[in-house]
Amino acid sequence: MFKARKLNVLGIAAAAALILVLAQTRALAGDAEAIPVGTKITIENWRQYKQFMSDGMVALFEGKYAFKMPNDVEIDVGAPIHVVRPSTFREATEKYSGQVRVVHLPNGHNDVANYVAGEPFPDPRGPDKGYEILADAWYGYGPHLGVGMRGDDLWKLWLIDRFGNYNEAKWAFVYRQLAFNTDPGVPRTEPLAAGAFASQWIMIEEPEEAKYTADLDILPQNNQEPETNYVFVPALRRSLRVSVNARCAPLLGTDWTHDDQKPGFNGGLAIFDADFLREQKVLALVSMTAADASFPANYDMPLAFAKPSWGPWSLRNTWVINVHRIPSMAAGYCYGKRTIYIDKETAVGMADEEYDTTGKLWKISIVGYHPRQVPGTDGETLFGRFFAATWDIQNEHVSLGYNNDSSGRYAIFNSEVPKEYDNVARYSTAAGLMQIMQ
Repeated sequence: MFKARKLNVLGIAAAAALILVLAQTRALAGDAEAIPVGTKITIENWRQYKQFMSDGMVALFEGKYAFKMPNDVEIDVGAPIHVVRPSTFREATEKYSGQVRVVHLPNGHNDVANYVAGEPFPDPRGPDKGYEILADAWYGYGPHLGVGMRGDDLWKLWLIDRFGNYNEAKWAFVYRQLAFNTDPGVPRTEPLAAGAFASQWIMIEEPEEAKYTADLDILPQNNQEPETNYVFVPALRRSLRVSVNARCAPLLGTDWTHDDQKPGFNGGLAIFDADFLREQKVLALVSMTAADASFPANYDMPLAFAKPSWGPWSLRNTWVINVHRIPSMAAGYCYGKRTIYIDKETAVGMADEEYDTTGKLWKISIVGYHPRQVPGTDGETLFGRFFAATWDIQNEHVSLGYNNDSSGRYAIFNSEVPKEYDNVARYSTAAGLMQIMQ
């Protein structure tokens, strides 16, 4: 009896050891479920982990284009993190999402009916799954008011040409959600919203010769209405309304367009559709340090990729969707399609690739974040510290942007914003542009 029990215990121990060895072997081989914390991904071993990368990052590692990963590239893998959106947003999701529906209109347009607030489709499924995910990204949680207007709050940019020359720019910004709000103490719809869902106001602070040039993009509550876009031209001391057909025009000299202006998607829901491609665990930089504020010292050049000093990369559960204009609106649009990697926990874009109308890869974008608590709420936003990089592989340009300084200062939100910038008429209307330079 004693010997039998001893053999049984030994058998259990041996089986447990074997299971552990097999689990470690699978992880070291790049198992589809996890990468061991502490793994260092380099130019020598990246193929073991390519299933955890966006297609754009794979392309940079493969070295098919002028832009390629530097030989000393290193991605340090950290533990997964959990980001909890504010309870007021989650409560709105629970209360209202059951009534939300995708609508396909007779003219070929799409829409989201009965949306009030929160995440419209917390469990996207069925034939419209891709479009439901796109709607989640469009209505994803962000602070009611985000501002960078002075000194270290500004949005810093570096623009690099094919010869490695670079120029610095700085933008002031006021981003405001005017409707469908869930932040405590904020009206569901701003009294001065005038039919707008959100406004995106940016103004050049540097270089000096372009100072006061400003761009205002107003997104409508009614998805069937077009976005309205205005540019303030200092030399004329007046603002001009930009044609809706100019959504592909470069945004203040960068490699971004207005449809690229928000990570993930900024193009509207009426004239776009989305196909669900897959679910994928994707490596993302979501625990950033402030290292990106020092250019070019803390960038892995010449690609201008993140150095290990930027912090660890974590695996994020993502939806991958193919976004494209509806057939009747596709002619004349710059992108044939856009592949977007949407974080399932926050509905925020982690990376994307844009393709031209012939199906050739055009741009690769990777976004980095550092979450922080939103003032006045019990939840977080990923946009506390923010970095974006877009490599235009066809024209060999790079646009880099970040919103923190070397001390690690965050963007300012909601109650942190000085009252002078909490002004709908000034920063969310075309008339407000005329107050620039006064």
